[in-house]
Amino acid sequence: MRSLVTVLALGLAATPALALDLQKKCATCHALTGPAAATLSELKARTGPDLFYAGNKYRAEWLSSWLQKPTRIRPAGTYYEDHIKPGAKHDEIDASTLTPHVVLNQDDATAATKALMALKANAALIDDQPFKAGSSPMGEMSFDKFYGCMACHEIEPGYGGQSGPEVYTAGRRMTPQFMVSYITNPQAWNPKGLMPNKHVPEANIPKLVNYMLALAKEDWQ
Repeated sequence: MRSLVTVLALGLAATPALALDLQKKCATCHALTGPAAATLSELKARTGPDLFYAGNKYRAEWLSSWLQKPTRIRPAGTYYEDHIKPGAKHDEIDASTLTPHVVLNQDDATAATKALMALKANAALIDDQPFKAGSSPMGEMSFDKFYGCMACHEIEPGYGGQSGPEVYTAGRRMTPQFMVSYITNPQAWNPKGLMPNKHVPEANIPKLVNYMLALAKEDWQ
């Protein structure tokens, strides 16, 4: 696999200084060349999600926009236990322990997105066939009740669990093909991640994905 510096340089040929700056800043929080964390200690040491398969996970248009105006996707950070404190309602998020994401201008965000989208590790886990989007009346019930996903994920701002990333913008930021693959086997992407394998039947996975695609169409601003 090409190093991130090489990939960034290809996408940022006109601004090599930015390539090195992104390497320095991104590598502080993200795994850029893999592999995924092999131990829980390694996982806890990472303060941002892995990016060495960013091109197989994210939608480019979302990534460029988000880098210019980042919002918190994981209410309690990458590793929940590091960012909570006792409160009146059991555990509460300790916002003082969370660090804001760096903000890029439009040109830098466009260039960074181009470079990050070239990072496509684990491509064999992705089905390159078009995802069949559609309505899914049972998607919400499956997500909230049958598989208990809401225990860890917010389905709207302030409503749902906070130990995992919110899912009300998941359909904007991630490709449906990645979501299908990740739900099928989370440990194939992140062996030590906290996302459990719910062993969702293959026929039910599109219901969950279509539910998140529908959520993403709402105006959550």
